[in-house]
Amino acid sequence: MRTSTARRMGTALAAAAALTSMAACSGSDGAGGSAKGKADAVAKASPVAALKQVQQKTGGARSAKVEGTTEMGSTMSMKQSGVIGWADGLSGALTVTYTGGTMGEALKKAGGDGSVEARYFKDEYYANVGGGMTANTGGKNWIRYSYKDLAELGGASGDVMKDQIQNSTPEEGVKALLASGDVKKVGQEDVRGVPATHYSGTVDVAELTAKNSNLDAEQLAAFKEQLALAGVTTQTVDIWVDENDLLVKKTERGEMKTGTFNSTLFYSDYGTEVPSQRPEASDTVDFKELLKQGATPGGAS
Repeated sequence: MRTSTARRMGTALAAAAALTSMAACSGSDGAGGSAKGKADAVAKASPVAALKQVQQKTGGARSAKVEGTTEMGSTMSMKQSGVIGWADGLSGALTVTYTGGTMGEALKKAGGDGSVEARYFKDEYYANVGGGMTANTGGKNWIRYSYKDLAELGGASGDVMKDQIQNSTPEEGVKALLASGDVKKVGQEDVRGVPATHYSGTVDVAELTAKNSNLDAEQLAAFKEQLALAGVTTQTVDIWVDENDLLVKKTERGEMKTGTFNSTLFYSDYGTEVPSQRPEASDTVDFKELLKQGATPGGAS
């Protein structure tokens, strides 16, 4: 595999990781109804009960605007914005801009400008990394990535990524806090001018993945080994929920051998329209095809 092909794969996994970070906890349904008074009384009695309310109501939500930043030690730092939906699996359109780290450097060396326009669908996503990359893609602007293919190429981490992207629903962030065992209500705070209730907890990453995934025992064992090598053990998860049980902010923090993992995401405009058009086939090349070209003489360099 040539160097530029390896860079493309690294960029693909990073962009998919960005979606996983966003999709893990995306929002909740804003419907109130006559039962709201009783629900509020239950919520005041127990943070666990309150979070279960939020989790149950997320099934009625279908989309939201999202923006934020993610840092993964020396590997990458990026900002993201766009729309995600979850009516039938995860979908959406995001602009991901790499602001630092080895991933951003690799993208620029490969001809990109540091930004990726991505469109996500149930079984695949498409990335447009800028006109400078077309020399490596046969003149085509979009690269198609099948989650199945990335899982096969990415080993244990690829299996986890595929599972999380295909099966995560917006209430997963709430489920993470419920699984932490020590979730607590921090208090009332304003998030971008919106009054919100703040909840916090510490999550065992390996344990949470085992509870909330469809991975088999062998895949989980391999993933836990990778976590250990990366120095990843726990993450602190915080969420802020408005008076309508809508998530308005989520943060995640943890330590890795390459540095600190830190993600901050904001959610708004629930029910917004989600882009659903795939790029033109004539302007798209499959990632697996690029790998084949990169592995043979005369392929993409």
